[in-house]
Amino acid sequence: NSCGGTCRLGTAPHLDSTESRSHRDILDNHTAMASPREDEYDYLFKIVLIGDSGVGKSNLLSRFTRNEFNLESKSTIGVEFATKSIVAEGKTIKAQIWDTAGQERYRAITSAYYRGAVGALLVYDITKHGTFENVERWLKELRDHADANTVIMLVGNKSDLRHLRAVSTEEAMAFAEKNSLAFIETSALEATGVDTAFQRILTEIYKLMSRKTIQAEENATASLPTGNSIAITAENTTESQKKKKKSGCC
Repeated sequence: NSCGGTCRLGTAPHLDSTESRSHRDILDNHTAMASPREDEYDYLFKIVLIGDSGVGKSNLLSRFTRNEFNLESKSTIGVEFATKSIVAEGKTIKAQIWDTAGQERYRAITSAYYRGAVGALLVYDITKHGTFENVERWLKELRDHADANTVIMLVGNKSDLRHLRAVSTEEAMAFAEKNSLAFIETSALEATGVDTAFQRILTEIYKLMSRKTIQAEENATASLPTGNSIAITAENTTESQKKKKKSGCC
């Protein structure tokens, strides 16, 4: 049932690093292998692309996952996702990246689209200030539906159209800082910044999850019941024996 690397689906399973082999097999039947070892990974992270229609979300997806760009790209109908694996911090991370159209009439898929996402690329077109103005609304929708710990990156796409720039880098950076977002400018056409954007967000998600895992382990250890115990070292034992000999006891 392979569909060539990118699948158009209404819903798809969200899996994490503990999913069973059967779940992996189901997912991999719907996605083409980016490499011979695509089915071997340590983590699977769901990333969503959000933003107005026409800002280049689908081309960011195809550039990262297949290194392709389509000038005649049409608005996505429904939902599609594709996968690609990277190595970060010595771990193999498989990104399941979801893309949907930005038009209002597709809002019905919102809940399923955001469910289980651990990262989001909030995309605008640097040549259309209106798409940047709408970022605030998209951000609110994301935070209303996604997990509070979702890692979010603001992405100014179409940076190759410098002569048509309508959103300054400084303005976008200020918005990102104000809202605690990562920020990068990309060009899906020229393939600049695209790999960096995905690598950065996936690495940040991994670091966040690692910190949460460590914290959970520490909390679990701290909550263990403790009894009254005395640690006896080799040095302490020797000193005790010396004292016994001096006192002539036993």
